[in-house]
Amino acid sequence: AQLRDAIAGELGKGWLEALPTIADKVATRKAGEMVINAIAESLPTLIGGSADLAESNLTTQKGRGYFQPESPAGKTINFGVREFAMCSAVNGINLHGGTRGYGGSFLVFSDYARPALRLSALMHCPSIFVFTHDSVGVGEDGPTHEPIEHLTSLRAIPNFNLFRPADGNETAAGWKIALQSKTFPTLLALSRQALPAVTPEDVRNHPAEKGGYVLLEASADAKVILVGTGSEIQHCVKARETLEAEGIPTRVVSLPSWFLFEKQDAAYRSSVLPKGVPTLSIEAGSTLAWPRYAEVNLGIDTFGLSAPGDEVMKEFGMTPEAVVEAAKSLLAS
Repeated sequence: AQLRDAIAGELGKGWLEALPTIADKVATRKAGEMVINAIAESLPTLIGGSADLAESNLTTQKGRGYFQPESPAGKTINFGVREFAMCSAVNGINLHGGTRGYGGSFLVFSDYARPALRLSALMHCPSIFVFTHDSVGVGEDGPTHEPIEHLTSLRAIPNFNLFRPADGNETAAGWKIALQSKTFPTLLALSRQALPAVTPEDVRNHPAEKGGYVLLEASADAKVILVGTGSEIQHCVKARETLEAEGIPTRVVSLPSWFLFEKQDAAYRSSVLPKGVPTLSIEAGSTLAWPRYAEVNLGIDTFGLSAPGDEVMKEFGMTPEAVVEAAKSLLAS
């Protein structure tokens, strides 16, 4: 019966209850590791690994062995430095049935894997891709390792769920979405740097499942909306505090998945991002597609820099102060 359920894509019992609430300030890549290891025992069909970056991606199932000829029951696969082959193998694991496969690397290296990522979406294959170091927050490795255009280009793939969580709880919600999908792949774009917990703790029924939601409502009718994803949501939260203190009612919207948000009905989408309210976006990456949701777009449209990650972020204006200044300019225009 367990085998039949597994081949049918059923996840069994217990894993959902094991999904952790993450109240600590942690990198979302660390939160991903916490999720994987919290659910592994109750989800024996989960198998995956990394393209020789496991210590950075944090994709290892601790104490559950490595998949080798002499240990075929091992749960962690060492794929080697070959993102395309890894993601193709992950697609095969998920297409076969009976197991749920995932693979990890740095987000900038998704370029190597793109044909496999595209085919996962085309085949309606629910593969799970764990791509970390999702912005210039990478820091010292410099512009070769700092994704800029990647979030935008991956969002352009039809039927592809790019999910960039703001904190540990959104990360857990993203894993839930990825595991429960039967028709689309999910790429979790996770941070190198630690992020404060700012979103709801109910990871089993998280509003992020709708792709976008009102994280913080304005104290009165919103004069401005701040919308973003991932590591920049913390800046929206802090900027809102400043703006509200200065008498500017401010709403904050977290938009971890454009794909899932666009699946919601028009009434829901307009309730979250209503027309007619000045809206400002912030994301540490290309601004190319952000005019869909916001009139003013803070982002990064050049290659990155080699310096400590927080310094690079400041250099490119990924700060609460920059959000406040841009919001005031928007309201004055």
